[in-house]
Amino acid sequence: MWKPHSRCEDVTVRVLIVDDHPSFRASARKLLESEGYEVVGEAADGAGALAAAAELHPEVVLLDIQLPDIDGFEVSQRLGELESAPEVILTSSRDCADYGSCVEKSGARGFVPKAELSGAVLTTLLG
Repeated sequence: MWKPHSRCEDVTVRVLIVDDHPSFRASARKLLESEGYEVVGEAADGAGALAAAAELHPEVVLLDIQLPDIDGFEVSQRLGELESAPEVILTSSRDCADYGSCVEKSGARGFVPKAELSGAVLTTLLG
């Protein structure tokens, strides 16, 4: 169900990228689109993420933990309350261990360090 688009499949996973750094959003978009994901939108902060998710109905939200307004953990919890809640993959330039049990408590599907982001990693976390 969570497989990205390939020549044999007509299903594409819709992704919303949330990060306060435009350069990361651009590189993540390029990388994910090149691996068959459909990036339906971007947001630079938590409030923007919540609004975009409600409007665009992504299947997956790639969500930075450190945002300028609402942290990614709270955004993840709020996204989980939406009627058609997306899967959330948290990301950070810091190591997952730096956040203790917060990742697990956030309701997110998983965590990927920004340096290790790839379509294959997302597929594995969503599988």
